[in-house]
Amino acid sequence: MSLACATCPVRDRAACAVLSEDEREELARAGRIRTLAAGETLFAAGTAELACATLKSGALKITSTSADGRERILSLVHPSGFVGEMFGPYVHHDVVALAESELCVFAGPAFSQAIERYPRLGQALLRRTQEDLFASRELLSLTGNASAGERVAGALLAMARAASDSPCHPATSFELPLSRGELADMLGLTIETVSRMLTRFERAGAIRKVKKRGIELVDPALLPLP
Repeated sequence: MSLACATCPVRDRAACAVLSEDEREELARAGRIRTLAAGETLFAAGTAELACATLKSGALKITSTSADGRERILSLVHPSGFVGEMFGPYVHHDVVALAESELCVFAGPAFSQAIERYPRLGQALLRRTQEDLFASRELLSLTGNASAGERVAGALLAMARAASDSPCHPATSFELPLSRGELADMLGLTIETVSRMLTRFERAGAIRKVKKRGIELVDPALLPLP
């Protein structure tokens, strides 16, 4: 399916937002739309598929697998996020949909040519890569010496920032892209501990749980942070 930039929900937040309308339309001709079901793999570790993608809707996880078969979530990709490997000989990590997701997918060589043609696009991707690196470091810090409450609170705030349209303020409400089991694995906790922390935060008036995965930030100042 061809790309439709005019109706893209992340057209003002994705890296391609720095391009003019004509430049964006030219870039779109090199890509295609791909829709993934929850649990479907976008990129598989070890394959030679050099490609990249911008996430339009949904959520992705980037994972590695240990020698004993255990999955480790390395980072999350939210709408407007960019993912893929254009320069290496093979894909290093699995990229899997956490929910039904729609993406703009480009072959690596075609996107590399676009970066050469439009230096502003390369600069935008560099800024986004820097932001992603900072987010990954935050995630690593949560699994260090932080308490269980600090880990869960930090993860909630990170997801709220990712769900926000503002670069300065977190979203006041959002959907958890992870199951409690996945969140527990990512933070090095048990499912029971994650559930207990969420209940504690709600009783303290910091958050409100909405249906199965919805979270409303009532008073983020009440969340325990390192």
